[in-house]
Amino acid sequence: MQWRSLTRIIPTAAVTAIVAWPAVAAQGDPDWPCIQRKVPELSLGQIWTDAELPQTAADWSKDAAVSALVMELSARRVPLPEAQEKISEYAKSLPEGERERRMTMLVQGLFDHMNRERADVIAGIARYARKQRDMAALLRQEASAVDVLRAKPDADANEIVLRSDRLAFQTRIFQERTQSLGFVCEVPTLIEQRLYALAKTIAEALKAR
Repeated sequence: MQWRSLTRIIPTAAVTAIVAWPAVAAQGDPDWPCIQRKVPELSLGQIWTDAELPQTAADWSKDAAVSALVMELSARRVPLPEAQEKISEYAKSLPEGERERRMTMLVQGLFDHMNRERADVIAGIARYARKQRDMAALLRQEASAVDVLRAKPDADANEIVLRSDRLAFQTRIFQERTQSLGFVCEVPTLIEQRLYALAKTIAEALKAR
Protein backbone atom coordinates (compact mmCIF):
# COMPACT_ATOMS: atom_id res chain seq x y z
CA MET A 1 0.00 0.00 0.00
CA GLN A 2 1.40 3.40 -0.91
CA TRP A 3 2.25 5.89 1.82
CA ARG A 4 -0.30 8.41 0.50
CA SER A 5 -3.15 5.92 0.76
CA LEU A 6 -2.01 4.58 4.09
CA THR A 7 -1.98 8.02 5.73
CA ARG A 8 -5.70 8.46 5.19
CA ILE A 9 -6.49 5.60 7.55
CA ILE A 10 -3.75 6.01 10.17
CA PRO A 11 -5.19 7.61 13.34
CA THR A 12 -3.53 10.89 14.19
CA ALA A 13 -2.90 9.45 17.65
CA ALA A 14 -0.36 7.17 15.95
CA VAL A 15 1.30 10.21 14.40
CA THR A 16 1.51 11.77 17.86
CA ALA A 17 3.23 8.62 19.15
CA ILE A 18 5.70 8.65 16.26
CA VAL A 19 6.86 12.17 17.09
CA ALA A 20 6.86 11.79 20.87
CA TRP A 21 10.60 11.04 21.03
CA PRO A 22 11.92 14.64 21.12
CA ALA A 23 9.79 15.37 24.16
CA VAL A 24 12.04 13.03 26.13
CA ALA A 25 15.42 14.65 26.73
CA ALA A 26 18.44 12.37 26.62
CA GLN A 27 20.43 12.65 29.86
CA GLY A 28 18.09 15.42 30.96
CA ASP A 29 19.40 17.75 28.25
CA PRO A 30 16.70 18.75 25.71
CA ASP A 31 19.40 19.80 23.27
CA TRP A 32 21.24 16.48 23.35
CA PRO A 33 19.28 13.68 21.62
CA CYS A 34 22.17 11.20 21.30
CA ILE A 35 22.65 7.98 23.25
CA GLN A 36 26.34 8.82 23.54
CA ARG A 37 27.29 10.84 26.61
CA LYS A 38 27.71 14.52 25.87
CA VAL A 39 31.29 15.72 26.42
CA PRO A 40 31.46 19.27 24.97
CA GLU A 41 35.26 19.45 24.89
CA LEU A 42 38.21 17.10 25.23
CA SER A 43 41.28 17.67 27.33
CA LEU A 44 44.78 17.17 25.96
CA GLY A 45 45.47 14.65 28.72
CA GLN A 46 42.79 12.36 27.29
CA ILE A 47 44.70 11.83 24.06
CA TRP A 48 48.32 12.55 25.01
CA THR A 49 49.69 10.52 27.92
CA ASP A 50 53.39 11.15 27.32
CA ALA A 51 55.46 14.01 28.74
CA GLU A 52 53.88 17.45 28.87
CA LEU A 53 54.15 19.30 25.58
CA PRO A 54 56.69 22.14 25.49
CA GLN A 55 55.49 25.75 25.17
CA THR A 56 56.78 25.84 21.60
CA ALA A 57 54.03 23.38 20.63
CA ALA A 58 51.48 26.21 20.91
CA ASP A 59 53.12 27.91 17.91
CA TRP A 60 52.10 25.14 15.51
CA SER A 61 49.93 27.45 13.39
CA LYS A 62 53.00 29.59 12.59
CA ASP A 63 54.70 26.63 10.94
CA ALA A 64 53.37 26.22 7.39
CA ALA A 65 54.41 22.58 7.04
CA VAL A 66 52.89 21.54 10.36
CA SER A 67 49.70 23.50 9.70
CA ALA A 68 49.26 21.86 6.31
CA LEU A 69 49.83 18.42 7.83
CA VAL A 70 47.30 19.10 10.58
CA MET A 71 44.63 19.90 7.98
CA GLU A 72 45.49 16.81 5.95
CA LEU A 73 45.66 14.33 8.82
CA SER A 74 42.49 15.56 10.51
CA ALA A 75 40.36 15.12 7.37
CA ARG A 76 38.27 11.97 7.82
CA ARG A 77 38.26 11.38 4.06
CA VAL A 78 41.93 10.37 4.46
CA PRO A 79 41.97 6.73 5.65
CA LEU A 80 43.49 6.40 9.12
CA PRO A 81 46.28 3.98 8.05
CA GLU A 82 47.29 6.44 5.33
CA ALA A 83 47.33 9.31 7.82
CA GLN A 84 49.43 7.28 10.24
CA GLU A 85 51.90 6.46 7.46
CA LYS A 86 52.21 10.16 6.66
CA ILE A 87 53.10 10.82 10.29
CA SER A 88 55.83 8.20 10.20
CA GLU A 89 57.22 9.59 6.95
CA TYR A 90 57.18 13.13 8.30
CA ALA A 91 59.01 12.10 11.46
CA LYS A 92 61.71 10.34 9.45
CA SER A 93 62.17 13.40 7.22
CA LEU A 94 62.97 15.70 10.15
CA PRO A 95 66.54 16.37 11.35
CA GLU A 96 67.22 14.87 14.76
CA GLY A 97 67.40 18.31 16.36
CA GLU A 98 64.01 19.34 14.96
CA ARG A 99 62.04 16.15 15.40
CA GLU A 100 60.72 16.58 18.94
CA ARG A 101 59.81 20.26 18.46
CA ARG A 102 57.97 19.69 15.19
CA MET A 103 56.24 16.50 16.29
CA THR A 104 54.96 18.01 19.52
CA MET A 105 53.69 20.96 17.50
CA LEU A 106 51.84 18.44 15.35
CA VAL A 107 50.22 16.92 18.45
CA GLN A 108 49.06 20.30 19.68
CA GLY A 109 47.84 21.30 16.23
CA LEU A 110 45.81 18.14 15.78
CA PHE A 111 44.31 18.51 19.23
CA ASP A 112 43.39 22.17 18.77
CA HIS A 113 41.91 21.66 15.32
CA MET A 114 40.05 18.40 15.90
CA ASN A 115 38.76 19.40 19.33
CA ARG A 116 37.32 22.56 17.78
CA GLU A 117 35.85 20.55 14.90
CA ARG A 118 34.28 18.14 17.37
CA ALA A 119 32.79 21.01 19.40
CA ASP A 120 31.29 22.45 16.20
CA VAL A 121 29.66 19.10 15.43
CA ILE A 122 28.20 18.91 18.94
CA ALA A 123 26.81 22.43 18.61
CA GLY A 124 25.30 21.42 15.27
CA ILE A 125 23.65 18.39 16.85
CA ALA A 126 22.09 20.65 19.48
CA ARG A 127 20.68 22.95 16.80
CA TYR A 128 19.36 19.92 14.93
CA ALA A 129 17.69 18.60 18.09
CA ARG A 130 16.00 21.94 18.76
CA LYS A 131 14.56 21.99 15.24
CA GLN A 132 13.34 18.41 15.65
CA ARG A 133 11.73 19.25 18.98
CA ASP A 134 9.96 22.27 17.49
CA MET A 135 8.86 20.22 14.48
CA ALA A 136 7.50 17.50 16.76
CA ALA A 137 5.44 20.03 18.69
CA LEU A 138 3.94 21.37 15.46
CA LEU A 139 3.15 17.85 14.22
CA ARG A 140 1.42 16.93 17.47
CA GLN A 141 -0.57 20.16 17.31
CA GLU A 142 -1.62 19.48 13.72
CA ALA A 143 -2.50 15.85 14.55
CA SER A 144 -4.87 17.05 17.27
CA ALA A 145 -6.40 19.60 14.90
CA VAL A 146 -7.03 16.92 12.28
CA ASP A 147 -8.67 14.70 14.90
CA VAL A 148 -11.00 17.57 15.82
CA LEU A 149 -11.77 18.14 12.15
CA ARG A 150 -12.56 14.47 11.58
CA ALA A 151 -15.00 14.49 14.50
CA LYS A 152 -17.11 17.22 12.94
CA PRO A 153 -20.15 15.80 11.14
CA ASP A 154 -20.11 18.59 8.56
CA ALA A 155 -16.36 18.53 7.93
CA ASP A 156 -15.10 18.94 4.39
CA ALA A 157 -13.85 15.52 3.27
CA ASN A 158 -11.39 17.04 0.84
CA GLU A 159 -9.87 19.18 3.57
CA ILE A 160 -9.50 16.14 5.83
CA VAL A 161 -7.69 14.24 3.09
CA LEU A 162 -5.48 17.21 2.24
CA ARG A 163 -4.45 17.88 5.84
CA SER A 164 -4.02 14.18 6.63
CA ASP A 165 -1.75 13.69 3.63
CA ARG A 166 0.25 16.78 4.50
CA LEU A 167 0.59 15.65 8.11
CA ALA A 168 1.78 12.21 7.01
CA PHE A 169 4.31 13.70 4.60
CA GLN A 170 5.72 15.99 7.28
CA THR A 171 5.83 13.07 9.72
CA ARG A 172 7.82 11.01 7.23
CA ILE A 173 10.33 13.87 6.86
CA PHE A 174 10.55 14.04 10.65
CA GLN A 175 11.26 10.30 10.86
CA GLU A 176 13.95 10.49 8.18
CA ARG A 177 15.64 13.35 10.00
CA THR A 178 15.48 11.37 13.24
CA GLN A 179 17.11 8.37 11.57
CA SER A 180 19.90 10.47 10.07
CA LEU A 181 20.54 11.97 13.50
CA GLY A 182 21.70 8.56 14.67
CA PHE A 183 24.58 8.69 12.19
CA VAL A 184 25.44 12.28 13.09
CA CYS A 185 25.62 11.33 16.76
CA GLU A 186 28.54 9.03 15.95
CA VAL A 187 30.70 11.81 14.51
CA PRO A 188 32.07 13.28 17.79
CA THR A 189 33.18 9.79 18.84
CA LEU A 190 34.78 9.14 15.45
CA ILE A 191 36.73 12.40 15.68
CA GLU A 192 37.88 11.55 19.21
CA GLN A 193 38.99 8.05 18.20
CA ARG A 194 40.89 9.37 15.18
CA LEU A 195 42.61 12.03 17.26
CA TYR A 196 43.69 9.46 19.83
CA ALA A 197 45.03 7.13 17.14
CA LEU A 198 47.00 9.93 15.47
CA ALA A 199 48.46 11.09 18.78
CA LYS A 200 49.48 7.52 19.61
CA THR A 201 51.24 7.24 16.25
CA ILE A 202 53.16 10.45 16.96
CA ALA A 203 54.20 9.17 20.39
CA GLU A 204 55.48 5.95 18.82
CA ALA A 205 57.39 7.90 16.17
CA LEU A 206 59.11 9.95 18.87
CA LYS A 207 60.11 6.85 20.81
CA ALA A 208 61.50 5.20 17.69
CA ARG A 209 64.17 7.84 17.10
